[in-house]
Amino acid sequence: MKIVVNTPNGHIGRSVTQQLLNLGEDVVVISRQADKVAHFVDVGAKLVQGSIDEPAVLDEAFAAADGLFWLTPPALDRPDFLVWAKQTGQAAAESAKRHGIQRIVVISSIGAQHEHGLGPIGCMGAIETAFSTAAPSVTVLRAGSFMENYLMSVGTLASVSTIFGPYPADRKMPVVATRDIADKAVEHLRNTTETGFRKVGVHGPQDLSPGEAAAIIGEGIGRSVRYVEVSVDQAKQAMIQNGLPPQAADLLGEMYTGFLQGLGASEEPRTPETTTPTTLLTFARDVIKPMVDSAAAGTGQ
Repeated sequence: MKIVVNTPNGHIGRSVTQQLLNLGEDVVVISRQADKVAHFVDVGAKLVQGSIDEPAVLDEAFAAADGLFWLTPPALDRPDFLVWAKQTGQAAAESAKRHGIQRIVVISSIGAQHEHGLGPIGCMGAIETAFSTAAPSVTVLRAGSFMENYLMSVGTLASVSTIFGPYPADRKMPVVATRDIADKAVEHLRNTTETGFRKVGVHGPQDLSPGEAAAIIGEGIGRSVRYVEVSVDQAKQAMIQNGLPPQAADLLGEMYTGFLQGLGASEEPRTPETTTPTTLLTFARDVIKPMVDSAAAGTGQ
C-alpha cells in the first residue's frame, strides 16, 4: 500500500514511518526540510517537500495513495494555532477524499469531545469531524498523556530528583508511550477489513497519578524521586523561562486548568483494546534514565 505520513519527524510519526518501511509499504513523507527525513528517503521513502498547509503539497503527496496517517503538529508558537490546525485538518480531509484515499488514521487526544477549555486539544474535535467522512475507513486514536511529557523534567530530575507539575499528586489519568500509539496506528492503517468511522482510546497499561508516576520513574532511574504540585501560573512562568512563547504557555495553561476541572476525562472506557503494553517503568529505564544520567554528568550531580 502507498501510505502518506504527514509528521515523520515527531515521536509518533517517526515510529510509524519506520515500521511501515520495515514492513515493505510504499511510504510518502511530507517535510519542509529534506535533511530531517534523509534517513527515510535513503531506505525507500518518497519525500514531498513543503508544508502540510499548502494545497499543492497535499495534492502531490495524496495522489494515488491508499492510506494516510495524520497528526496535527503542535505548532503552539503560532498565535492562530487553533484556527490554523482546524483549517489545515479540514483541507487535508477534503484533499484525501478527492484523491480517493481508502484508510485514514488520525491522532487525537482524551478530552477531544470538548471544543473549548483544553487549550491545544480544543481543535481535535473539529479535526475528527472533518476526517470522519473523508475515507471508507477512518480511525481516530484518542491517546492519553504521553510518557514523553516526563522528558521535560529531565533537568529537575537530574538536579533535585523532583518532578514539578500542576496536577494534584493523587489525580489519575491514562499515561501512554508514543511507540504504542504508533503501533496502533500501523495496525489500523494495514487492516484492510475495517470500514466506517471509529474512535479508539489508547490508554497505556494503567491510569497513574503524578505521585505514582514519580515513584515509578524513581525506581526506573535509580533515584528517590518526589512530585511537587505547583500552580498553573507557576507552571506557565517556568515554561516561559525555558523559552516557550507566552501564547504557547497560555494554551498549555488553559489545558492544565481544563484537566483540573475534569474536562480531560476519556470518553472511551479502558478495555483490553485500549490498554497498551509499555509500562512507565520500562520507559523510565529505557528512555528517561540515560537522559537524566547524561544531564547529571554535565552538571556534576
